[in-house]
Amino acid sequence: MSVRIEKVELPGIGTRHDVITEAGRRIGVVSHRSGKRELAVFDVDDPDAATDSIELSDGEASALADVLGASVMLSQLVGIREQAAGLATEQLVLAPTSPYVGGVLGDTKARTRTSTSIVAIVRGTEVIPSPTPDTPIRAGDTIIAVGTRSGLDALARLLSTGPS
Repeated sequence: MSVRIEKVELPGIGTRHDVITEAGRRIGVVSHRSGKRELAVFDVDDPDAATDSIELSDGEASALADVLGASVMLSQLVGIREQAAGLATEQLVLAPTSPYVGGVLGDTKARTRTSTSIVAIVRGTEVIPSPTPDTPIRAGDTIIAVGTRSGLDALARLLSTGPS
């Protein structure tokens, strides 16, 4: 499925980018020249009539982008798991008692020790895709990893108790 996005110039206001869903619904993001942003939902029968509009602060726009990006990324990971025999994804919550809390991801040497890949970290509403070895890790972080079942089990043990 290809996504249809339309750009509409709004003279004196800014621009509107519309996403047209598979069901034909239209959702728009209005970017005002002032920097203000609005999320608009349009009438099913009249694509020029917004039925509702929500103004978004910078933080709200960023949080919405993070949430949508995270859900897409997790869906893609599930798709990878279905396509690749023997490959699985796992979400592991870093316990406060982990020896790695307060350090950086590279301290775990997870890829070398377990042959798994940590593809993202979810921290509250923030998603850190493709974390680097310098990415700090904190108690409560959700570690998103890809690997074999045995590798993911080894990663869970590593994050819990450290290297054996």
